[in-house]
Amino acid sequence: MLQNNLARLLIFAPVLIYCAQLGPDLDIVKKEEIRRTLQFKNPNAAKHVLVDNVSGSIRVVGDNIRDVQLVVHKTLRATSERKLQEAREQVVLDIAEEEDAVKLYVDGPFRRSNGEVNYRGWRYYGYEVNWDFELRVPREASLYLRTINDGEIEVKNVAGDFDIKNVNGGVSLSEVAGAGSVYALNGGVKVLFQQNPKAESYFGSLNGDVEIIFREGLAADAGFKTFNGEIYTDFEVTYLANKPPTSKRKHGRYIYKSDEFSRVRIGSGGPQLTFDAFNGDIRMLKRE
Repeated sequence: MLQNNLARLLIFAPVLIYCAQLGPDLDIVKKEEIRRTLQFKNPNAAKHVLVDNVSGSIRVVGDNIRDVQLVVHKTLRATSERKLQEAREQVVLDIAEEEDAVKLYVDGPFRRSNGEVNYRGWRYYGYEVNWDFELRVPREASLYLRTINDGEIEVKNVAGDFDIKNVNGGVSLSEVAGAGSVYALNGGVKVLFQQNPKAESYFGSLNGDVEIIFREGLAADAGFKTFNGEIYTDFEVTYLANKPPTSKRKHGRYIYKSDEFSRVRIGSGGPQLTFDAFNGDIRMLKRE
């Protein structure tokens, strides 16, 4: 949870778009739009943009700018006018503009004290609130992005490092140049690099394909693991010895555990790249 310098937003200059009928349960629907320009307090510091969402999409585009231009499409659905008002009061957007970071944090009764989410569904709360984020950020910014339901995460033209997770949707990165971690539990992962990563990176999904496209000349050490899928690459690779299994003694017996990754070297070797797709295919490709 964001602790410092928070500006709590119930509504930022909302533009009421319409009220509609959804069906027999969530009968009340309201839509609002939020527009803000957010600034880093120290314009010369390294820039970090963090979005911790629960329901809704996140779309980020890098540009030659020094601030963060934010548009949020907020959708409230409720079983009654009373529940609609509860949604307005209980589910809020916290914003922090710090020395080197802009932080956006969706808070509500589903958040635990440590920031984790225990979402019980709209039938429990009598409402649901979706926040669809659109951001233009400095191209060199690093990104921390999270969402759980009802949305994809898309990133374009950002050169900073990344830490991105989606639970019930996919993740797509295009023309990126940093390094980091990308994971989608129930969706696919696709990354197109404008420059090959220079540091350790991870790409994974439980129930989707993982497709990562690099520039020619990639030099890296890679590990691949899939349980129900296949692995493809059009890079020439050299196979490396797998790590030996680790062992520990328990109840008088030795227990051995292997990480089961297939390990290869591309080119002269370099940063460790990990590809993990339990029920999907892994494709490690050269960009055309």
